[in-house]
Amino acid sequence: MIVFTDGGSRGNPGPSALGVVLQDEKSQILKKYGQTIGSGTNNQAEYQAVVFALKKLKSLIGGKVAAQTEVEIRSDSELLISQLSGQYKILDSKIQSLFLAVWNLKIDYKKINFTLIPREKNEMADALANEALDQVSRVQRLI
Repeated sequence: MIVFTDGGSRGNPGPSALGVVLQDEKSQILKKYGQTIGSGTNNQAEYQAVVFALKKLKSLIGGKVAAQTEVEIRSDSELLISQLSGQYKILDSKIQSLFLAVWNLKIDYKKINFTLIPREKNEMADALANEALDQVSRVQRLI
């Protein structure tokens, strides 16, 4: 399975959202998600996108299939990928708790790889996160 994730925050911290695209091994899109996640930083949103994706994928394919499934998480966040790959230390306590959430979800799968991709290869997940953030902006202007 291939999973594209993106998270963003306007204001950093500020209103935050995530975008997730789930694909099979043939690059066929299974599901797309974009939703707001409250207030936070860009880095928190990036992590929350991965947590969301792993939970949604397991619910989509089922626990037994997940245990036999290899997953590639693709993101354009160098910090996220480097931390999840064990290359960077995590000093922020809020990020540490999100890192642990991802780590605990990893056991549901046969294997998970974290891959850094260029921003232009992550356009769909980015667009989904931005669409969700745009909805928040529209609602706030109406109130």
